[in-house]
Amino acid sequence: MNRQKTISHEINLTVPFYDLDPMQIVWHGNYMNYFEDARAALFRSAGISLYDFYEKSGIVFPVIKTSTKHIFPLRYRDEAVCRATLVEADYKIVVDFEIRLASDGKICTRGRTEQVAVKAPGMELLYSVPDEIKSLLGSSA
Repeated sequence: MNRQKTISHEINLTVPFYDLDPMQIVWHGNYMNYFEDARAALFRSAGISLYDFYEKSGIVFPVIKTSTKHIFPLRYRDEAVCRATLVEADYKIVVDFEIRLASDGKICTRGRTEQVAVKAPGMELLYSVPDEIKSLLGSSA
């Protein structure tokens, strides 16, 4: 039986003008950028650089699935907090996200990404996250 330690990391963000759509709210695709920033910070907090891991192992971690639920729009200069929480790191890496306003905690967006381990250059799908990454993320057999 596998046990997964719950780890989370939060980043603060301020919505820049260039992230807005013509309706003056954050364009939906930009939420993926916020998720990526939070996921990268989560990995850094666990001592992981997926790029460095790729350079030494030839293994990449492409995102294979994303989902986003938009609840309340972010606007220009809104200050927000994006929390990334590790859900799984055994067969794939699953991270949940929540973006909320810093001022009152109002939830704006929830999302999820899934990543798998792939051996480059042949793009061979690995059916498990490498043990070194599992260990750093607190997953154990």
